[in-house]
Amino acid sequence: MKPIEHRIVLKNDISELERLHDFIKQIGKENHIKDGLLDEINLAVEEAIVNVIDYAYPDGVEGEAVINVNEENGFIKFVIKDKGKPFDPTQVKEADTTLSVEDREIGGLGIFLVRKIMDNVQYERTADGQNVLTLIKKIKEENI
Repeated sequence: MKPIEHRIVLKNDISELERLHDFIKQIGKENHIKDGLLDEINLAVEEAIVNVIDYAYPDGVEGEAVINVNEENGFIKFVIKDKGKPFDPTQVKEADTTLSVEDREIGGLGIFLVRKIMDNVQYERTADGQNVLTLIKKIKEENI
């Protein structure tokens, strides 16, 4: 059976998050993903996209993020590509959530959430200058 594949292209504008949420909701419906699990997946993908929107491109420069999604063998995979500044979230020091808000360093919680929610997070910088972030999550009980 051929895996279901989806694709969306988002501009680096915060207003695109509504389109992202609708996109993920449709994927959840087509793949029969439970609401709670879908909410977690939505949060992780949103955090990754917000990082692209906020940091990948210099202020005033239009850019985009392309998300390809497929489901196969009980796993869903989001491949997020952008041509912004190189940034490997897998190399970021894990946020210390034991510290109070006042004592904690600014930033890093979004990456922390992505790592905690998704089962596998991979990063690659391609030879042609793209950031490729792959997020994988189990969505079928038989794979747990």
